[in-house]
Amino acid sequence: MRLPVIVALLTLLVLPGSHAAELFSEDDLATARELRDRALSRDGGFDVVEDLTTRIGPRLAGSEADARAVAWAESLLTDLGFDRVWLEPVTFPTWSRGFERVRVTAPVEHNMEALAIGFSPATPVGGVEGEVVMFDDLAALQEAQAEDVSGRIVFIRNRMSRARDGSGYGPAVQARARGAIVAAELGAVGVIIRSIGTSTNRFAHTGGMRFDVGQRRLPAAAISNPDADQLERLIALGEPVRLHMEIDAQKTEAYTSHNVIAEITGANYPEKIVALGAHLDSWDVGTGALDDGAGIAIITEAGRLILDLDQRPDRSIHLIFFAAEEIGLWGGRAWAEAHHKNFENLQLGAESDFGAGPIYEIGARVVDAAWPVIEAIQRELEPLGIALGSRRASGGPDFLPSLPHGLAVVDLRQDGTTYFDYHHTENDTLDKIDPQELAQNAAAYAVLAWLAAQSPIDFGSGPELLEQERER
Repeated sequence: MRLPVIVALLTLLVLPGSHAAELFSEDDLATARELRDRALSRDGGFDVVEDLTTRIGPRLAGSEADARAVAWAESLLTDLGFDRVWLEPVTFPTWSRGFERVRVTAPVEHNMEALAIGFSPATPVGGVEGEVVMFDDLAALQEAQAEDVSGRIVFIRNRMSRARDGSGYGPAVQARARGAIVAAELGAVGVIIRSIGTSTNRFAHTGGMRFDVGQRRLPAAAISNPDADQLERLIALGEPVRLHMEIDAQKTEAYTSHNVIAEITGANYPEKIVALGAHLDSWDVGTGALDDGAGIAIITEAGRLILDLDQRPDRSIHLIFFAAEEIGLWGGRAWAEAHHKNFENLQLGAESDFGAGPIYEIGARVVDAAWPVIEAIQRELEPLGIALGSRRASGGPDFLPSLPHGLAVVDLRQDGTTYFDYHHTENDTLDKIDPQELAQNAAAYAVLAWLAAQSPIDFGSGPELLEQERER
């Protein structure tokens, strides 16, 4: 057990009725409150996401806009005065969209609003056509017989449920992620899915699909929810329904982009790091304002609020603009590979990647001795409407590859009730962001980063955390 942990625990034991907040000095708590109040008086970094979505726009990983976004980020963070700004390479496969057309040809004709799913191959010239076979969800498709699917176009109709915590996404997204793999094994000629989103507007939601190297990949597209409803009604008539789908898309050679990292160097323990993350890339539709321009704005604003203080934090604070999250967490994987041997110095990670809705809860994956610190941080977040949550957390998508290495992480859980109305669509644009809600997010991340950097207790990344999890 580390010496700071022992000292802090003894302090809690020998002071009758001691409060978790007493882990921090009055000066540190006063600074946290100053950061919180200053953040709420500003716009949460709205200027950052406005500039990103206007100057760069959609930023598909591996595209020309991706390269411009990296240069934009490096320039932004340097101009803001961070102590260090650097790039770390990330190499990944790339994909580009040409066009997609999906239409019913029988028993009536009906053009559908569709988007090809990321990494869908192109159809043969002229497209593919076939009778539609419908399945309730991926599990139903997995139970199907090849004779019921071969030569047909599979339609997976599962509908995503709306939830504040976004919990409807995980079950529904399996159709997009794995539907084409299963359909290919059964001999289908194409896949159509109901969009993985909660909007009733007539636009489609894109996103990535998985595929195995060497496996036949099927053309795959998502159709809008109203068009999926129409397709269900046509099938219910009892007559054969035929679809024609035409996709122009290209999987290209491996490309190297970069994670962009900025540092506020710690005054006393510069080797110890609190990491705030967001991802710089987006899909090629909309302008990537909510996903994840908002996250870039939130952590940048938190960082510059701390930069504006008269003192540096005890530990270093890193802002990580991850590359290529949308197409497979490539930036997060590269960061984990590059840094996991140093995770005992990584205090914790926390990523903002769920839009700009207000934060309502904090959860954390930390060692037992550090949980009182999370409770103390929550008390400083409580005026923002943020409650104490569970001791389970992921840290956000780009920190997922780091969890098996024992990274301690915090979730600042946002209200995502409307997030999936816009997720991965043409409608993910700047007007969907409320600057006041953005400011609440930035306030929470600034308080978290500051107090985590000042904590008298390490959060236990590495073997210590993994060992405790095994013992629970």
